[in-house]
Amino acid sequence: MSGLTARYQLYGRPGSFGKKAEGIALGLTVGSWTDLPQLEQEQLKQHKGTVESVTEFGDSPHPLKPELIRAEVEIRYPAANFSADLPAILTTVFGKLSLDGEVKLLDLIFDEELLARFPGPRFGIEGIREKLGVHDRPLVMSIFKGVIGRDLGYLADQLRQQALGGVDLVKDDEILFDNPQTPFEERIVRGKEVLEQVYKETGHRTLYAANLTGRTSGLRDKARKARELGADALLFNVHAYGLDVLQELAEDAEVGLPLMAHPAFSGAFTSSPFYGVATELALGKLTRIAGADFSLFPSPYGSVALEKNAALALGRELVSDSPLKRTFPVPSAGIHPGLVPLLFEDFGTDSIINAGGGVHGHPDGAAGGGRAFRQAVDAVLAGTSLEEAAASHDELKTALKLWG
Repeated sequence: MSGLTARYQLYGRPGSFGKKAEGIALGLTVGSWTDLPQLEQEQLKQHKGTVESVTEFGDSPHPLKPELIRAEVEIRYPAANFSADLPAILTTVFGKLSLDGEVKLLDLIFDEELLARFPGPRFGIEGIREKLGVHDRPLVMSIFKGVIGRDLGYLADQLRQQALGGVDLVKDDEILFDNPQTPFEERIVRGKEVLEQVYKETGHRTLYAANLTGRTSGLRDKARKARELGADALLFNVHAYGLDVLQELAEDAEVGLPLMAHPAFSGAFTSSPFYGVATELALGKLTRIAGADFSLFPSPYGSVALEKNAALALGRELVSDSPLKRTFPVPSAGIHPGLVPLLFEDFGTDSIINAGGGVHGHPDGAAGGGRAFRQAVDAVLAGTSLEEAAASHDELKTALKLWG
């Protein structure tokens, strides 16, 4: 019988977790079991949740309540209980349970039959590489900075400078919404003009991801219009809108654009070590299942840092073997050229190096910042230290002096 298995983290007294797990399995499915007549048990058997495993970690006490220990339990839910959509699945496995004390949803393991109901990314890593013609290195991405309250000319100039630096992608700031000074449609049209001109001048292709925002009911039409206007990709605040909205956009052939999932708002339900949803599940597996071609998340290195093991696990979820296409991991925040070797080591070639201040803060401007990142990438690919490469590349030399 098709279904999925949920893994939870709980805290409690040693020996108490089996009963707790059974209560969850029944409470989120048939409600009760031993009190039911035999006939009703037979009728409801295909709907009953079952405890798959209970693992206690006696050497992992609660940091504030030392009499309690940590445990992980796995519970299987039959697909007969829910429709094949993420809101139904999340409500089934963690709806009212999310309100029941210190419990965290760590993972969801989908049967292949159920996973096949979700298309995943339309383009994935391979499709994005094909669009750019770049197959042998991490991509480099930069971010618009300080464009709130600025006009379209200011934004266009920023875009041009970033593209001249050799970055592969430029994305809107997630807080740049539709507004009279830089309207969504005009950003796309002007951005296309700028990037085409840079391509003619340099032969380098840069893609621009415009921030898709507005009321949910209008997003599909707005995304379709973006494609008509020649948009390269769309940035989307998926965790504010919901995973199912992302999936609707990813599945729509009339949208047909790469989708970049921003992690804004996700910290509200992923950050606690005791409650909510594991970061690698929310920003990794579920974002990939819902159809993101890129998933941004806090890097382990900056001031807004994600714990390193969680960041690495998240990256693995996005590129692991699966019937779904792979999603680009995009570790973000606090990235500068000196971190490029570490990014290679931690996230591999199939990742995106994403920088805001590390590009715009370069003394030679955004063009210099972009070139410094590209020089750092080339150095790592050549097996050369950044210090050696800096001896013959002024932009990288300046960046290392500034950021280390």
